[in-house]
Amino acid sequence: MTTETPPIDVGVIGVGTMGQHHARVYKNLPSANLVGVSDHDRALAERAADEYETTAMDLEQLLDSVDAASIVVPTNHHYDLAVKCLETDIGILIEKPVVGDLRRGHSLLEKAAESKQVVQIGHIERFNPAIIALLDFFDDLTVIDITSKRLGPPPNRDIHDSAVIDLMIHDIDIVLMLLDEMPSTIQSAGVYGNRHATGLLEFDSGVMASLTASRLTQQTARTLDITAEECLVKLDYNDQSIDIHRNSMPEYLEEQGRALFREMNTIEQPQIYGEEPLAKELESFLEAVASNGEPEVTVSDGLRALEIAQKIDKKGKTLPKPSQIAND
Repeated sequence: MTTETPPIDVGVIGVGTMGQHHARVYKNLPSANLVGVSDHDRALAERAADEYETTAMDLEQLLDSVDAASIVVPTNHHYDLAVKCLETDIGILIEKPVVGDLRRGHSLLEKAAESKQVVQIGHIERFNPAIIALLDFFDDLTVIDITSKRLGPPPNRDIHDSAVIDLMIHDIDIVLMLLDEMPSTIQSAGVYGNRHATGLLEFDSGVMASLTASRLTQQTARTLDITAEECLVKLDYNDQSIDIHRNSMPEYLEEQGRALFREMNTIEQPQIYGEEPLAKELESFLEAVASNGEPEVTVSDGLRALEIAQKIDKKGKTLPKPSQIAND
């Protein structure tokens, strides 16, 4: 968006934890004019409006006042709110997952095409600077395996979705984007009602992907490892960093009567300029609205990731154990 383009009037529907981040970023983006926020909890909307120097509005008032909006509410409300926005000729960014039901997702896809409004899905990791840097050289790799870990401790808030639908779906989207194909086979396993789950995807290209997501580990990890014929790429979403391991030379040494293993290799670290992924995501959304162009993450992208996530979730789901961790 150029400096000559006037800022877009934008609102946020739903100002829970993530919705407040949307409001904060919009408030600071030159391309956005944060007109207002709306939430079914009026007191919450008013607190967010005070915090980000905007106006708390009811939904109808907000839709009459903006050209674009973020939908940041529980998944079961995504479809109805999205349709209402499209019928009001408003461009929308829907937080992931796009919907809870694939049939409604395909209906949304049709309604988005009919409306000709921008509909972007909030798969935020596409805008992580480390992923953007990875795309600069990914096509040069002969990929064998992709392994992701998205792990963390039990949250202190209620989350109704499994770790697959809430967390792993990020990595599913990244894998599908990188490989540009759907898996031919899907295997999975999960425990504690899929609060900890692993999915194994196989692709006709010969690549496999192993994805693990958890809300039960006592150390946070957000990593993506790519095993290729040329190198091993280790990406850290949190640190926004990439290590490329090449020329590995493993050997055993004898020292004081003991055999010790040693491995030497070359590690390259591409320069990455750290930026907030949400800011890049919302800026990309507003650019698509301003140009009426195709968004970076389409409804179709969101539905592909959801389809795979639901298959993994269904195959891996087990009943929670009686000793399941409280607060989860």
